[in-house]
Amino acid sequence: MRLTGSNIGKYLDLSALKTDTTHADIARMADLACQHRCACVFVFTAHIPFLLEYLGPRRQSLGLGGVVGFPTGSCSTGMKVKQTQELIELGVDEVDMVQNVSWLKSGNPAAVEADIRAVVAAAGGKPVKVILECHYLSDAEIAEACEIAIAAGVDYVKTGTGWAPTGATLDRVALMAETVAGRCKLKAAGGVRDRQTMEAMIDLGVTRFGIGVDTAVSILKSVEDDG
Repeated sequence: MRLTGSNIGKYLDLSALKTDTTHADIARMADLACQHRCACVFVFTAHIPFLLEYLGPRRQSLGLGGVVGFPTGSCSTGMKVKQTQELIELGVDEVDMVQNVSWLKSGNPAAVEADIRAVVAAAGGKPVKVILECHYLSDAEIAEACEIAIAAGVDYVKTGTGWAPTGATLDRVALMAETVAGRCKLKAAGGVRDRQTMEAMIDLGVTRFGIGVDTAVSILKSVEDDG
């Protein structure tokens, strides 16, 4: 897959999800996303009202996403449901939730599935992406997590939050693609730093990338410079 200025935007979910993110950072992200016709933008729940006000009429052409259980996935299912319901009430189009990694590694797949299924139900038909946080998982656990997420009715499985030491790698993406076998979509996030990596992952089946603003600027420039 060759990325160009006309097609790269549809693959990008831009995010402003750092602890010290300011409204100026969010405005910069929003402007970049609108300029390049990105798929979606993600901020923490507290910043959604500002983002909506800043976007104004531009909101109609840009997806809005929210995060649930971010970044550890270890809050209760009830809390995740309430977070999801609030996001839906605020008008988000997509929900990215973090699976309970501890429950998975403790050998309780039923609890992991119930946790995800509850968020899917609370999302009311809006797309839900489950963040596996692959850095903490073995290959066998990554495959198991994909199966659990599919059984719970998700739209995407996603490599990571971007907060763990590592995230998306070609090996992990290939494993996830092989496991899901087209039964859900793939999103890569955490460690995707250049266009070449994006292109290789698209060839493996990735349709969305979670990218921070600074990295997105660099990748977009490389596409523009290449003509």
